[in-house]
Amino acid sequence: MGESDARTGAFTRRRRATYAAGRGASLLAMNGRSAAGCESSVAANGSRGAGQEKRDRSLETVRSKPKSEKKKHRNDIGDRLSCHKTQQSLLSSASGFNNYRGVLNWCVVMLVLSNARLFLENLLRYGILVDPIQVISLFLKDPYSWPAGCLVIVSNIFILVALYTERQLSKGSFSELMGFLVHCINLAIMLTFPAAVVLLVPSMTPVGGAFVLGTYTILSLKLYSYKDVNMWCRELSTFNAKKLARSLSCPSAQHLSGHDRKVCYPGNLTIRDMYYFVFAPTLCYELNFPRSPNIRMGFLLRRLFEMLFFTQLLVALTQQWMIPIIQSSMKPLEDMDLSRMTERLLRLAVPNHLLWLMFFYWFFHSSMNFTAELLCFGDRQFYKDWWNSESVTYFWQNWNIPVHKWCLRHFYKPLLRRGFSKIVSQSAVFFLSAFFHEYLVSVPLRMFRLWAFMGMMAQLPLAWFVGSFLRGNYGNAAVWISIIIGQPFAVLMYVHDYYVLHYRQEAD
Repeated sequence: MGESDARTGAFTRRRRATYAAGRGASLLAMNGRSAAGCESSVAANGSRGAGQEKRDRSLETVRSKPKSEKKKHRNDIGDRLSCHKTQQSLLSSASGFNNYRGVLNWCVVMLVLSNARLFLENLLRYGILVDPIQVISLFLKDPYSWPAGCLVIVSNIFILVALYTERQLSKGSFSELMGFLVHCINLAIMLTFPAAVVLLVPSMTPVGGAFVLGTYTILSLKLYSYKDVNMWCRELSTFNAKKLARSLSCPSAQHLSGHDRKVCYPGNLTIRDMYYFVFAPTLCYELNFPRSPNIRMGFLLRRLFEMLFFTQLLVALTQQWMIPIIQSSMKPLEDMDLSRMTERLLRLAVPNHLLWLMFFYWFFHSSMNFTAELLCFGDRQFYKDWWNSESVTYFWQNWNIPVHKWCLRHFYKPLLRRGFSKIVSQSAVFFLSAFFHEYLVSVPLRMFRLWAFMGMMAQLPLAWFVGSFLRGNYGNAAVWISIIIGQPFAVLMYVHDYYVLHYRQEAD
């Protein structure tokens, strides 16, 4: 009986434990389901919030869209009602508009077309007149007589005389007065001797004579500068020999070494230094010229190609275009037919001006840059923007920089230091230029008509008129007109006088 009661109690306790475990598990499951339900409800509430925000934004967009459309509509109506505002025409100076690139292109196209028509008309009327072999006869009459070449070789004597004189002056063997007299005699013979040969030797052609006289003129200006600079160096050494090494012409040697070492007076009085100056593209002497580091072969070959190309082009255009017009101008000049003379002058102006521009590029850009590159000469400013000249004075100061530097350094400023006024000094510079222009034209042609001299002296009143009454574009136009019209007028005058003096006498 006791065992049965014990077994019954144990069974009852096991059932109670099983029931309690099952009830706990069911409670845990219910708690888990309730937690998951809470999380799902939170997620649902979050998704409903995001959707609400999106709907609010869309509502705002719908509300704002009609406002922007209304504003655009109002602006459109305003544009239709008003289409004008205060503004200037483009061609008015008050507009500030300055982009005329299309007009410039139009001018270039019209210029090309008009000259193409003239060139075609010339070919149809005269045929092909270009003959490169004929150019040789301009330099030589007799193939066994070369007076121009001989005169160029003789010029070395005058160069060596100037060098010898400076060496004697540096050593004190010559006094300053003696050296000055020797230089003056040397320079005077340099200008008169070749002129006498050109005038007296029948085999000298006008072109050969002009080449020789141009060469001697350049050498005389170089040797004059050589004389002045060495004289200034002696004056510096007289005042203070120690300061000479620190002067502008001779920097201090202690700061220079190797290739950059500078020359001091009288160490510059050598044949090497003299002939470097003779061939350098400048008229003004210095003890130490600026030098470029090396020779650029590409640059050198381009300049050489330009020299050859423009030489052939200048010869061809002269034979094909200039000579026929000049020949057809003789009859109106003989008859003094003013209307036909004016027509021939205007016909000659275009080819003459184009040839002058080509010659400028050939000489001042191609040739001088070629020489400078070959000699490693550093100062390449041979011209400035003379085409923008608004005065005659600016043109003459900027189209030929080597000559301008020489006139300013060795002629104009010395006159000012001697007490002369600017007007007198400027007039003296134009007088000197007029003399050399006439010298280089009249002597080779063996006649003296002073057309070049008067043309240069006429630049003085022209410079005063343009500077006083014309400004800006009007002054620039006046400079261009003087260049385009003045040169062919002088050409016609000289050609007519040469024709009358030589060919008319032969015909009579």
